[in-house]
Amino acid sequence: MNALAIIEKKRDGLELSAQEIEDFVFAYMREEIPDYQVSALLMAVYLQGMNHEETVALTEALVKSGQVLDFSELGTVVDKHSTGGVGDKTTLVLLPLAAAAGVKIAKMSGRGLGHTGGTIDKLACIPGFRTDLPQDVFQRQVQEIGVALTSQTPKLAPADEKLYSLRDVTGTVESIPLIASSVMSKKIASGAQAIVLDVKTGSGAFMQDRKRAKELAQIMTAIGNSLGRKTVALITNMDQPLGFAVGNQLEVVEAMETLKGRGPHDLEELCLRLGAEMLLLAGKASDPAAAKMKLQAILAEGLALEHFRRFVAAQGGDPAVTDDYSLLGRPRQSKELKAKTSGYLNRLDARKVGQAAVLLGAGRLKKDEPIDLTAGILLHKKVGAAVAAGECVAEIFSSSLEKIEAASELLAQAFVIAAEKPQAPALIYERIA
Repeated sequence: MNALAIIEKKRDGLELSAQEIEDFVFAYMREEIPDYQVSALLMAVYLQGMNHEETVALTEALVKSGQVLDFSELGTVVDKHSTGGVGDKTTLVLLPLAAAAGVKIAKMSGRGLGHTGGTIDKLACIPGFRTDLPQDVFQRQVQEIGVALTSQTPKLAPADEKLYSLRDVTGTVESIPLIASSVMSKKIASGAQAIVLDVKTGSGAFMQDRKRAKELAQIMTAIGNSLGRKTVALITNMDQPLGFAVGNQLEVVEAMETLKGRGPHDLEELCLRLGAEMLLLAGKASDPAAAKMKLQAILAEGLALEHFRRFVAAQGGDPAVTDDYSLLGRPRQSKELKAKTSGYLNRLDARKVGQAAVLLGAGRLKKDEPIDLTAGILLHKKVGAAVAAGECVAEIFSSSLEKIEAASELLAQAFVIAAEKPQAPALIYERIA
């Protein structure tokens, strides 16, 4: 294999063969190609793009670079992936909800980075909860209770981790073919036969532009279906946070309230829609309306909450948290943010809310940075709500008053109040199959 010839071929906008892509990835894993040549190819891909065949070939090569879990004996095992957003705690609701409907779910999740939260951080609030499950325990739990969640392991798609570390320092993170192959390689390696994607767009999303979010959704679904995984994507709104809670402990509480039928409408509705897609892919419902009705009944009967308790207990956590939220910890300091004018909330900038949460200590800017699990923001108003001057629009929590003061200045900029009431924002823009 001639690494330079492959770099030059992509630099000139020519199509790479599947064999060339696999040879390049495997040679890099064997440390036969230096980082600077891999970086050159990544930049060539960033500038020239990849067609469908190339992107599928890259995804396959990333999958083949490590272990591939096999759940085929369990039937159709489903995974759900979100591209990340502010206040996105859907996994905590969706997993027990779909599992209670008979769907088998094997999920690998990561920690939060930047202004978006991570599921592993949220679950760390629950005393004793383990996310470092050995592979045999992970697979057995899927079989026994229908759902298991573990942290990402370097044994699955290790080439992706190596490539991402280079993308992060070479300005090539935002290449859609590279994003799509990265996401889908981990989903496929983790053993899912069907995948539901929540591709977020808006101010608080990684992919802020809706057109690019649609392109990413189309490419990821095409990869999944080309590689024999039934894949569906919903393009969803992340211009304002999902639900009212932003921050790990606060989001766990809101997720449990949703499982009790007392959650925010937008969070519950998104979970029902994503859950319906999971049921359809797993063959547990005949059409979207029937799937949604089945999930609504499971919520109303308390079966999803009971499955959440089983899920927590199976992973070493204390299921008593569902009845006593104080077991999740309590923030030491708090402050109310009050409106300066009256009117209607016309905009609630999700990115600024997320960035304020990071200032409070709820998120991290570096991969291994410690976080304050009790820090966060509890919103009192969402877009379209009437606001009176002096009324509390958000509560701010942290272990540090200094951090609260810094975050409150940024958070205030997220709220735009105007005289006219805006139209209700859409929650789901489009379905891609």
